[in-house]
Amino acid sequence: MKWNRLALTALLFFSLALVGAAGDGNAKKLVGVWESVSKDGELPPGSKVEFTKDGKLKVEVAIGDKVLKADGTYKVAGDKLTVTITFEGESKTHNDTIKSVNDKRLVIEHKSGKSSELKRVK
Repeated sequence: MKWNRLALTALLFFSLALVGAAGDGNAKKLVGVWESVSKDGELPPGSKVEFTKDGKLKVEVAIGDKVLKADGTYKVAGDKLTVTITFEGESKTHNDTIKSVNDKRLVIEHKSGKSSELKRVK
């Protein structure tokens, strides 16, 4: 159960981080697949998040030899990112702040004060 909670938390933080980085003008920049490169962030390195143009997302978090997957939705309002993730029948909503986003890099600050950095996957 602890692994499930850890995975869900990581999925939520990662998802929020990605979505939060875009403002109204930058929302299009989020669409696509992003990979975590932060060693000190909320999301383990190598974890992936896919944002679709219709406000949905898919998250993959690798923890040890396990890969956990979850689906959800996201909304962007200015530099605020709201993500709702459903994992093993449980939904949670998180709010983060997008620090920067461009065609190659996304940085999201979490409520914990930690930041996650992601790179776009081509």
